[in-house]
Amino acid sequence: MLLAKNIMKGFGELSVLKDISLTVNPGETVAIIGRSGSGKSTLLRCLNNLERVEGGTIEIDGQKMVENGVYAPDRELRRLCLKMGYVFQNFNLFPHMNVLRNLTEAQTCVLGRKKEEAQTYARKLLQKVGLADREGAYPYQLSGGQQQRVAIARALALDPEILCFDEPTSALDPELTQEVLSVIKGLAQEGRTMIVVTHEMAFAREVANRVIYMAEGVIVAEGDPEQVFGDPRVKAFTRME
Repeated sequence: MLLAKNIMKGFGELSVLKDISLTVNPGETVAIIGRSGSGKSTLLRCLNNLERVEGGTIEIDGQKMVENGVYAPDRELRRLCLKMGYVFQNFNLFPHMNVLRNLTEAQTCVLGRKKEEAQTYARKLLQKVGLADREGAYPYQLSGGQQQRVAIARALALDPEILCFDEPTSALDPELTQEVLSVIKGLAQEGRTMIVVTHEMAFAREVANRVIYMAEGVIVAEGDPEQVFGDPRVKAFTRME
């Protein structure tokens, strides 16, 4: 579903991603863990074209988004980016729109769906994330956990082939964290293809099919959760968390 080879990314003199290669298979949940500053979120942003790589190749569903650092034409790039959904750390909901409109705006503007069709689908997704009764609320009227669940529903509304989460619980307290993780766990059980950057080690161990441990811009360990969490380098990291 997704293939990245030899990805390089820096900011000024700082090299953040150093020759990163990874694959994501259909129906797989891949968790990316590591210390702050290890390059996890930068990698996710590069895969979603929110940051431009300086070298390497990214393919989505067999089609090249960037090859050897050269990007596809803008029209093709936009089409490929729609195959990826992105859930941010800090929700990024439109504050002047209620929940229902947050879910329908991109459907009508980007996908060209009719308003009634978009609303029907939005309500179905709100029910999935446990917020069917909050469609008229504005973001400021919601808890952090509710806002993040709306953000997940909004990402799902565009029918992405791969759903990406950038530390989706980092801004939440423990109680609200669990309600968001429960939604993501449900999506994994449905067989959705997902990449989850997370500090929640128990969640990564339980839900992920594969775990990637990053440190200083490289992939240090990769495999099934039992393998990775048994690695001495990962054990040392989890003791520090």
